[in-house]
Amino acid sequence: MLIFDQLNRSDPHLRALTLAVLTAMSILLAGLWYVQVVSANRYQSNVKNQSFRTVRMPAPRGKILDRDGVALAENRPAYNVSLYLHELRDQFREEWRRSQPPAKITRRRVSFFGVKLFEWNQTRPARRLTRSERTNLEAQLRYRVASNIVAQLSTQLVLPVSLDPEKFHRHYTSQLALPLTLVSKLDSLHIARFHENSMGVPGVDLDAQPIRVYPFGPFAAQTLGHLRRDDSSPEDEATFFNYRLPDYKGAFGIEALFNKELAGKPGIKSVLVNSSGYRQSERELLAVEPGKNIVLTLARPIQQIAEGALASGPRGTNTRAAVVVMDVNSGDILAMASSPSFNPNDFVPRLLADQADRLNDSELRPTFNRATYGAYAPGSIFKVITGLAALEAGVLNPNEEIDNPGYYPLGKGIRDLAPPGKYDFKRAFKKSSNFYFITYGLKAGEDAILGLSKRVHLGESTGILPGQEISGVLPTREWRKKNRLPWYDGDTANLSFGQGYLSVTPIQMTVMVSAVANGGKVFWPRLVDRIEPQSIGGGEPIRFPAAHLRDQLSVSNKNLEVVRAAMLADVEEEGGTGRPASVPGLRVCGKTGTAQVKQGSETIDTITWFASFAPYESPRYAVVVMVESGASGGGTCAPMAAKVYRVLQTWEKSYPLKADAVAAK
Repeated sequence: MLIFDQLNRSDPHLRALTLAVLTAMSILLAGLWYVQVVSANRYQSNVKNQSFRTVRMPAPRGKILDRDGVALAENRPAYNVSLYLHELRDQFREEWRRSQPPAKITRRRVSFFGVKLFEWNQTRPARRLTRSERTNLEAQLRYRVASNIVAQLSTQLVLPVSLDPEKFHRHYTSQLALPLTLVSKLDSLHIARFHENSMGVPGVDLDAQPIRVYPFGPFAAQTLGHLRRDDSSPEDEATFFNYRLPDYKGAFGIEALFNKELAGKPGIKSVLVNSSGYRQSERELLAVEPGKNIVLTLARPIQQIAEGALASGPRGTNTRAAVVVMDVNSGDILAMASSPSFNPNDFVPRLLADQADRLNDSELRPTFNRATYGAYAPGSIFKVITGLAALEAGVLNPNEEIDNPGYYPLGKGIRDLAPPGKYDFKRAFKKSSNFYFITYGLKAGEDAILGLSKRVHLGESTGILPGQEISGVLPTREWRKKNRLPWYDGDTANLSFGQGYLSVTPIQMTVMVSAVANGGKVFWPRLVDRIEPQSIGGGEPIRFPAAHLRDQLSVSNKNLEVVRAAMLADVEEEGGTGRPASVPGLRVCGKTGTAQVKQGSETIDTITWFASFAPYESPRYAVVVMVESGASGGGTCAPMAAKVYRVLQTWEKSYPLKADAVAAK
């Protein structure tokens, strides 16, 4: 009542003061209401966002399997030793306490007219650190604690382990809520040592993570491909996740071509952190969805012997070569080997310096798939096309003999390695006479040869690994016009025996010889049989049809038989250049080839070939071998093909049902 009594007085100053107080209280109450009621949800959301960290968890990749279900790429648990920094907070604080300089103690006294009333000890701290100094010191002390723990771990594991200062500080400032990996991929011996001795080491523990493993090492490496670290974030993920656990994606090969299917869908984990950013607890918000399996048409025994055959080449495992094995009736690729090779396991978790040096070798190029990316002059194996084109044009009678003087009189003369004498089609094919095929190539004309080549789709990709193969060159009129190149009889002569502008890949030559073997069907080669889920109930498999017809040679069976019989004679009869490819109990048909690689007028390399199919009576398999810097097609490549055919015989006997199924597709 006293307040109101004062207000009743006519005191303007008091009234103004009262009004100001009431206004201030109203503003304060309105502010409290706005903060506690209106903005409550927003502040709660901010607190939640500041307390929780979302973590992207990569899904286990799907497997890559061969046609029989053998895993060629899979995931296995890898055991890592990790450091959990939230468990070291007490050690960090204790190290900070011990690092502080002793305080200065001064004795203080209070007196009154010379009479001491009381006295005490005054403690004065040492010089106060600046914020920058304190931050740097704390970082140094944390690293000291962590590095001492790592040193203990190294001693107990009997394994050299060190802690990189920059890596540690970077992890502390940006990924404090996550464990810091100290050692990756522990073997069983060191896992046992950890369990025996780690109890006295604070903050360390084992954690298991799936890691990509290629059980057979370099096996089909260029076809399978390898993984590389992927820390990129799609736009829809970049703002959502605070942390991303290490993830990988396919660099090339099947791993890259089917990366989306193999990778699956990531999961989400929420980590609760305290005000300092240390991890408190975690929970899973969304489970990962494992990737799908990719089932290939490769047969492991055949692929294995194909790679072994290449290793028997002139430079051992450094032989630059390729082998392709294809089912001529379905287009299924049973083997596709390229040499030199590499071990895709080396890329996970990271490639070492000495391994990178070999992979970057400009001559060996181990990651280069010579079966699909290597474009070479086909040499004499192209005489299969030239011969068929001349037969179809009606300018060649296979039984008619012509005289071969040992060279073709065009320009400075084109040398023929076949001896002078009389030649019919079969003898010319066996002896690989350039004179004979130039003669009939010129008679048939470039359009006949190029037209048949177009129906085999030379100069185009085969589609076996989209985006990962080269088309080669078929010097058509359109190509020559685009490149402003004239065309002379000498160019047709070179084309007739697989030289000049023409370049092909081993996979293209396999498609070509398969079409000759199967009666003229040009198939799309098939490397992937199906995509299937890892678990039951994950959906229906996606199948890729076999025997997918692309084109027809559109040549008569009579003329095809003339060429097939000549290919048989090249391997079975005396004097044939393909004799080293003969296999007891299997009638192999083939054609050898040797092409020169020129720089100006100088020959700087040779490309050797053997293109073949078997058996003659009922063709099932095509085998094409290409070796860079080989001695000759017959001396270098044909023996490799023989090794593959011997294993094909064994494979059919061991897996009759599977082999019959391959032939029936």
